Amino acid sequence: MTVMVEEPVVGTQNQDKNINEETNELVVDGGFAVPGSNTFGHTFRDYDAESERKKSVEEFYKQNHIHQTVDFVKKMREESGKLNRIEKSIWECCELVNEFVDESDPDLDKPQIQHLVQTAEAIRKDYPNEDWLHLIGLIHDLGKVLLHHKFGDLPQWAVVGDTFPVGCAFDESIVHHKCFKDNPDHHNPAYNTKYGIYSEGCGLDNVNMTWGHDEYMYLVKKENKTTLPSAALFIIRFHSFYPLHKSGACKHLMNEEDNENLKWLHIFNKYGLYSKSKV
Repeated sequence: MTVMVEEPVVGTQNQDKNINEETNELVVDGGFAVPGSNTFGHTFRDYDAESERKKSVEEFYKQNHIHQTVDFVKKMREESGKLNRIEKSIWECCELVNEFVDESDPDLDKPQIQHLVQTAEAIRKDYPNEDWLHLIGLIHDLGKVLLHHKFGDLPQWAVVGDTFPVGCAFDESIVHHKCFKDNPDHHNPAYNTKYGIYSEGCGLDNVNMTWGHDEYMYLVKKENKTTLPSAALFIIRFHSFYPLHKSGACKHLMNEEDNENLKWLHIFNKYGLYSKSKV
């Protein structure tokens, strides 16, 4: 749907204060201190906590779970994969997404630019030499430009929220799972088994994910032949795939490369989620 100009991009550095020099393994627990509560004084991602956001978040997921089907995802990938609507720079897109508040987020009610910069800065503090990871912190949510009329004016349920595979059974760990009862794929025998249209170890590259900002930004980078490492694309595409990186769902579909990239996603998730604050 859209072409965005890619900012100068970097390669991965081998040394980092959060890479163990003896084992050359990632140290997941950087210096960033995870706060004890979100903006509203509750634990993070608590969808049952009584707050001013609870009702609207639940309504969001009801619409999301009803409409995210195999047919819808294929249609959106085909339309948006053309990348032919408009061209904007990275910072121009940051300014565009700042016009919106994510209706799916129970932890923060602030515009997007604050979240993007907080994420990038928190990562840069702990991983000063992994400059590609700083960049991902800044751009990981830029696919939310799909909410803007210049990029398609899509409804929030088709842009934000947790992501999950379509074409196989909806995992029980998906937030507000009860809302899938009205999704036609939930009753389709071709789609409602553990593997559905996939096979064990097929690799997440071959899995259709729900349509939204993650999938769109992934397509933008991939189709523009990004020089970012594969871990960066993995983070962009799956950072909202909480059933995987928080609950371990769908690992039966992963291959060896997915397992390696998941280590980086676990690191990123700490900053993408817990850097949300009013500070």
